[in-house]
Amino acid sequence: MVKTVFSIRHARPGDAEAIAKVHDASWRDAYRGVIPAVELERMIARRGPRWWHSAIIKGTGLLVLDFDKTIVGYATYGRNRVPSMPYSGEIFEIYLMPEHQGLGFGRDLFKAARRELAEHGYLSTIVWALGDNEKALAFYRRLGGLSIRRAEERFGSDMLTRVAFGFVSAPAE
Repeated sequence: MVKTVFSIRHARPGDAEAIAKVHDASWRDAYRGVIPAVELERMIARRGPRWWHSAIIKGTGLLVLDFDKTIVGYATYGRNRVPSMPYSGEIFEIYLMPEHQGLGFGRDLFKAARRELAEHGYLSTIVWALGDNEKALAFYRRLGGLSIRRAEERFGSDMLTRVAFGFVSAPAE
């Protein structure tokens, strides 16, 4: 029997380059054909290793999924950025390398981020996904998220719909 080990842990400064690689590959996979190409490449370029290193040093809520000694996913989280909505915490991002999607790692990252939020007193959680990203919408629905709001956001010259999912109960252990 072959055992492959994965862990979810807080990001360390030395992880910045690997996180940037996950960011680049997962964003291209998720948003090609959804976000205008020029704008997508601009957004990806802004988040290179230096940006991620700075985020880690500043103490951003950032978990990484380490699979067989390689970072293949990450999640960012913190206090809800929309105070008018009755959710205390927010998961800002969950991304995995395309070849590691559909294996349960996203669910594991989501649960770990919710546990981190709960440890800081944020028991309810909101997460946003682009309305044209069917994989993300289905993922949050499978996790029990309720679609609670829609909003528009400009990406280059295009206006795209974002969908907010709410998770009201404390995360399961």
